[in-house]
Amino acid sequence: MTEQKKKTTIILFSGDYDKAMAAYIIANGAAAYDHEVTIFHTFWGLNALRKDEPLTLNKGFLEKMFAKMMPRGADKMGLSKMNFAGMGPKMIKQVIKKHNAMTLPQLIEMAQEQEVKLIACTMTMDLLGLQQEELLDGIEYAGVAAYLGDAEDGNVNLFI
Repeated sequence: MTEQKKKTTIILFSGDYDKAMAAYIIANGAAAYDHEVTIFHTFWGLNALRKDEPLTLNKGFLEKMFAKMMPRGADKMGLSKMNFAGMGPKMIKQVIKKHNAMTLPQLIEMAQEQEVKLIACTMTMDLLGLQQEELLDGIEYAGVAAYLGDAEDGNVNLFI
């Protein structure tokens, strides 16, 4: 009798640096424990998957406004508490560096190396006017049914 691989699924709804960091720390830990891991990025959680560089794409007025208002990339996300007009993220990044911990972009890269399934919610992408070219390479695109398919057999299912 073969033992099935354990599954961990995470919905990343938050666009906060610290919450996204927690999601990726858990995901990387679960992957290291040989879990099959999925992170389903929806709404503000999609900002963790945005590329840093601006792109010139054909968008309507509202989509352009969303693109300007949302942080471009994981490293530009604010904190959930003590953001202090942008000083909070700088302070937490100093602490991360001081303790030789990994930054959110490094955690995302590690997750990709560990074959964590990173899914961008296509419905939310449509609502916010995000296009595939704006998101990191090597991720998947799907709707909620794909997440539910993974979560159905999940041993650990989290909403962050």
